[in-house]
Amino acid sequence: MYSVIVVPPSCGSEDRQITIAAGERILFGRARTRGGLVIAHEGVPRFAGEITAHRTFWLLSNHSEHQTYVVENPEGAGEHVKVPPGRLDAPVAFEFSRVVLPAAGDLLAFDVWAPRHAFRSVSRAGLTGTVTAPAFVLDRTKRYFAVLAALCEPRLRGEPHAPLSGIAQLVERLRPTWHSVSRSAVYWNIDYLALKLRLRPDPDTAEPGRRFNGRKESLVSLALRFDLVREDDLVVLSPASSEAAR
Repeated sequence: MYSVIVVPPSCGSEDRQITIAAGERILFGRARTRGGLVIAHEGVPRFAGEITAHRTFWLLSNHSEHQTYVVENPEGAGEHVKVPPGRLDAPVAFEFSRVVLPAAGDLLAFDVWAPRHAFRSVSRAGLTGTVTAPAFVLDRTKRYFAVLAALCEPRLRGEPHAPLSGIAQLVERLRPTWHSVSRSAVYWNIDYLALKLRLRPDPDTAEPGRRFNGRKESLVSLALRFDLVREDDLVVLSPASSEAAR
């Protein structure tokens, strides 16, 4: 398997993808180079940058003199890396990445895949003693998890800075799978989640509305940062899962 696959803009076929193995590199920019990625835009430098494949990640060099490049994680709810002008071999560890280049008022993008991500098996056969306690224990069949998923949904859907849903919006979002949902039930589950995930309460001096909104923001921030809720988990908000959520 190739270490890195570069997918040009509007690429609709595997024939146009550029594959490189560990240790290999390609140039990208306005100029045509052998095996490189051509971005035909007057706002892109002739030699805009370079991608180098590693075993399980890749490196980005920014050859621009003035423009910062941004590497986004499309699955990371706003997670991104900034590569300033002149920076060489900035490591990128995202499995799926989108490189965004500012170009004379436009934002141009192409994708980079690093499919060779490796993970250590969680199985530790042969070891004795107590098992390490998990950092967060969440039951995906419970209604509190559906509430957490509904809170995280806007930002998981590709809007990393989306405002958090209000209680009325959460109630309507949860109703297809939880017919008896009420405002007080949503409040209760959010309070329970804050306790379960050991989030510090806001100062008692804060206004009640600010305390509650801060609690929601803290829950979403924690859940997305540590992948407690992923896009795949949004299935709990579909009617098919209504019998499982209790």
